[in-house]
Amino acid sequence: MTLSQAHRLDGLSYLTQTLTFLLFSVQYNPKSGDNLTSSELYNKRSNGLNHQDIEIIDNTQVHSGYFRVDRYSLKHKLFNGNTSALLSREVLERGHAAAVLPYDPDLDRIVLIEQFRIGAMTAHRAPWQLECIAGIIEQDESVESVIHREAMEEAGCTISDIEPIADYLSSPGATSETVALYCGRTESKNLGGLYGLAEEGEDIRVHTFSFSAIVKMLERAEITNAMTLIALQWLVLHRDRVASKWLAEE
Repeated sequence: MTLSQAHRLDGLSYLTQTLTFLLFSVQYNPKSGDNLTSSELYNKRSNGLNHQDIEIIDNTQVHSGYFRVDRYSLKHKLFNGNTSALLSREVLERGHAAAVLPYDPDLDRIVLIEQFRIGAMTAHRAPWQLECIAGIIEQDESVESVIHREAMEEAGCTISDIEPIADYLSSPGATSETVALYCGRTESKNLGGLYGLAEEGEDIRVHTFSFSAIVKMLERAEITNAMTLIALQWLVLHRDRVASKWLAEE
């Protein structure tokens, strides 16, 4: 076996394991009436520990810049029934985000954007990342309006139908940010070029990829940010169903 063949098998193994995990998770979708509710799943996993088992002693804002950082002093109940020592934890407060993976079922193509990311740079990863389209949800703004606004601003992209993918905590050990992630129908034929708001320091390049190219990118572990991984792996699982649904609506 050549080295390139070994790498390909490693990629396929990675993709298979990930899709198996996601498929198992989908079978226990808390929105399904035949399965446990989200509260029941939470209680089953955590022995019933919840917000009432946390005592907040102090909450102080320690930084306010591009992001806000709050410091909490707190105690919480332990799994053995005791109470923890006094803990100090800092949390990044940056709001909550909505994101969309644009998919064209007619051409079987996916739209991704590319832009510079400071976190990727400092982690010694590729500083320019391929990503879904995303934006912060402003006060009194709906998720759907964010998706439509950001798709146009970042990619010149019109979104019609949307399918929910996940609503998740992006990094619960460090930030309160949640991401409402969707797949959105678009027409990709004329998409491409440079976008972004100059006043916000955005410099965004738009790409379209065939579905088969995306699968190969996943096999080679070329996507290195969680939001895009979650969205693309979801599409691998649900592409046939979503494409059939959207095409039937024409």
